[in-house]
Order: sequence, then structure tokens, then C-alpha cells
Amino acid sequence: RLRTHFKLQPGETRVDSFLAAPTLFWFVPEKHTDNALHLISNTGLVISIGVLLQGSANMFIMGALWFLYHSIVNVGQRWYAFGWESQLLETGFLAIWLVPVFSIQMLPVNTPTSRVCIYGYRWLIFRIMIGAGLIKIRGDKCWHDLTCMNYHYETQPVPNPLSWFLHHAPPQWHKVETLGNHIVELLFPWLLLIPHRKVAALAGSVQILFQVVIIISGNFSFLNWLTMLPAIFCFDDGYLRKLFSKTTQHYVAMADRLSVKFQNKPARYQRAVLNGMIGILLMFLSIPVVQNLLSSRQQMNTSFDSFRLVNTYGAFGSITKERTEVILEGTTETVITSSTEWQEYEFKCKPGSVTRRPCTISPYHYRLDWLMWFAAFQQYHHNPWFINLVAKLLEGNSEVRKLIAHDPFTNATRLPTYIRAQHYRYQYTPLLSESNAVWNRKYLKPYMPHVSLPQLKEAGGLSNVPSSMDITPVRLSDFRRDVQHVFVSLKFTLLEIRNIILKI
Repeated sequence: RLRTHFKLQPGETRVDSFLAAPTLFWFVPEKHTDNALHLISNTGLVISIGVLLQGSANMFIMGALWFLYHSIVNVGQRWYAFGWESQLLETGFLAIWLVPVFSIQMLPVNTPTSRVCIYGYRWLIFRIMIGAGLIKIRGDKCWHDLTCMNYHYETQPVPNPLSWFLHHAPPQWHKVETLGNHIVELLFPWLLLIPHRKVAALAGSVQILFQVVIIISGNFSFLNWLTMLPAIFCFDDGYLRKLFSKTTQHYVAMADRLSVKFQNKPARYQRAVLNGMIGILLMFLSIPVVQNLLSSRQQMNTSFDSFRLVNTYGAFGSITKERTEVILEGTTETVITSSTEWQEYEFKCKPGSVTRRPCTISPYHYRLDWLMWFAAFQQYHHNPWFINLVAKLLEGNSEVRKLIAHDPFTNATRLPTYIRAQHYRYQYTPLLSESNAVWNRKYLKPYMPHVSLPQLKEAGGLSNVPSSMDITPVRLSDFRRDVQHVFVSLKFTLLEIRNIILKI
């Protein structure tokens, strides 16, 4: 199944397969896949708890964590297709070279912070932000006329409790928000590349504040928390020491003095060589990433190497103007008529009941709720996982029931005989509404007709629909034209910013 999923050619060796898709599951018999998933996940959890309690790690520990998660992401398919999975892997790869080779001391001697890692992390957050900014000015028109935030809080994947209030802000304030987004994503990232401590600290502070604002206004999993991490490397010890106690500062000073007194020159030389090799690798792998950023056919959240060491990022190139939701309903009746009573399933965080307040889950990630948001833009037969979800609910599968907040048939004497999916338009209730509801919803059309478990088993071919779209590599011809397009887009954005400032 792995060979089929990754479209590997017959005759390729296991080493070739591993290099094409690095994962431990190449060495796991198919019948033991579930056990291997539990083993890999629990092993990573135990190691992570150990690092948290110890407050330190070495290259082998960090490398193990990186590869264990890599193994899951590479077989996770649609469930692990989010851009922050690659971002976490890239962040984790750089962290391997921050720590000692063997020592697990909190303040190791002769292990100075690698400048390659410092600038590697700054390069990472630069690409995250500039990629997000460029994909916007090349995308939806609302980013140019500064109206995207009129829709964002209502149509984002998983709103939080403040989203309702933020949506009702005046339109002029939404224009200011959109303008601020352009400034943070298109202008401030360039300060990250300037090797001046105060400039770098300013750039890092802006990026951290920006991520905090996003966390407050929505539920984007661990993305924004993760994005703050590379911004920390914009601050040197002169800034960071203020966050630690006098005792910790004293121990750090002692470790510095010991490092000077007992210099291990061969080890430092070896470390310098290793850092140089990592730096060369990062520069080489950055070539297609930079070319993609300069291309008018920019791709977002894409990896150009199978190990996901240097990736390209981006978000919200287009903004959904209307929110639609897929609502699952079930019944125990054996004959479906116009008077059949249907009961709704409630998911943990995605909008369903119009009176339920939006939840706060960040940095946790309800993957099923996110996929249901994407499914609302598509047709059900394009998502085999959706059909399998319905089948598992019809079976009363206990593991799948744990993924949703309310199954109306959990305590029923009978399992549902049929399940259907309905398509609704959702809108926030007005600001001065006297209703207790958060949402108004309007029925649009059937999303999936009612189906029974025997029907799904009989039509087993439904689950053979491809689960993901092929990613066509970016073509890098017409390079000069692409560069010109970037500068024209930037010029247009700067003119828009000037016009808005003049209006304000």
C-alpha cells in the first residue's frame, strides 16, 4: 500500500523507497501497522516528556524525535497534510544541531550556540512570513482592496469565542487589520535578515506579537505557537537573560567561564566543520524555495525534498466569502420518508448547533473538524475518508465516536440504520441580536444522500477514489518575468498602503 500511495516503480529497492518517503513503516508488516502507530507515537511521547522534565537533550534524542514524527507524517496522508507538519519537521531538524552530541546537561560546556542554527531559524521565519505575504498579493482581490478581514473571522476553519466579536468590528477597522497584515508579512520580514541586534529584536518582537494576535482571534492548531519559536532566535542573551532568575544567570556565566578555561579545540573544530556542512546543505536546499517565492506560480506549503528540511509556506491566498458546513444526521428508522426523524451529530469544535459557543482548542489540533471544513468546499465522493467516517458511525465504532462531541445514538438501543449529510450556509448572528444563538443557518442542499451500512459495503468502490491531489512541481522557466511580477506586485501593494494611510 505504501508503494502504491507514493507511486513507486516496481523493482525499486527498500533503500530507494526509504529515500523517496522516509518512514519506519517501510519495515513494518502491514498487519502490524496499527500497533506500530501506537508504538511510534508513545515512544515519541515518552522521549518528549523526558526532554521536558530534564530540560535538555542531545543530538541523538532530538534526531529520534524528528524521525519518529517524520515517520508518521509521511504515512498520514490527508490527516497530516497541513502545512505546519512540515514546519514542525523543519524546526525540529534545526534543533538537532543546537544541542551537544552526547551530553544532556542543561548548561553544557564547549557547546556554543551554532550561528548556522540562529540564522537558519531567522531564515525559516522569513520564509514563513514572506511566503504568506506573497501568496496573498498574488491571490484574492480582497487582499488588494483590503476587505479580506470582513470575511475572515466568520469563515476561518475553526472560530474561537472572540471571533464573533472581532467579526462585528467596523469595516474601516478591518481595512486597518488587512493593511497591518501586509506590513507584517511583506515589510518586517526583511529586518530579520539584518545582522544588527536591535533591528533583529524589533523584527522578532513584531512577529511574536503578530502570532499572539492570531492565537487570540482563532484556532489554528499549534501553528502560531510553533511560528513564535524561530522568532526567539532574533534575541541574544542580553535580552533573554531578563526572563531567567539570578541563579540561572549565575550558572550560565559559570558555564561560559569553564568553556573558556577548558577549551576543547578539536571538538570545537569538529563542531565548526559540522555547522559549515549544515549551512551549505540549507543553502543548497533553499534554491528551489527561493525560486518558488519569486515565481508567479508560487506554491504554498510545499516540500522540495523528501526529508522536508527546507520548505515553502503560505496561508490564505484566497479567502472564503461564505461559510458552509456539512452536518451529519442519522436515524434508526428502516424506511425513509419525508417525515423521517433525523438526529444531528455534533463535532468537538466545528460549528454545528447554532446556540453552541465557539470553542478554544489551540494549540491542540482537532484534525477531523479541520477536514470537515475542507469537505464543505468539495463533494463527498472526492473524500474517501468522509465515506469511511459515515461507515464507522453506522457500525458504532467506539474509536471513531471519541472523535466527535455528541453521537445521538451512543445510549440508544439501536445503531443508526441510515446516515445522511446536509449542506448549510452559516452566518454570525447580528451584533445586537436578542437571540442566544451564535449562528444563523440556512439549508442549501443535500451533501450526501442517506446511506446504510449494507449499501456502503456493497458499493465498496466508493473508497477507491484517490485521497489526495498530485502536486505538480513548480516550473522555473521565465525566471526574469517571475521576478518582475514580484516587484510589480510589491509596488502595487505599497501604493495601496500609501493610499489607505492618506485616507486615514
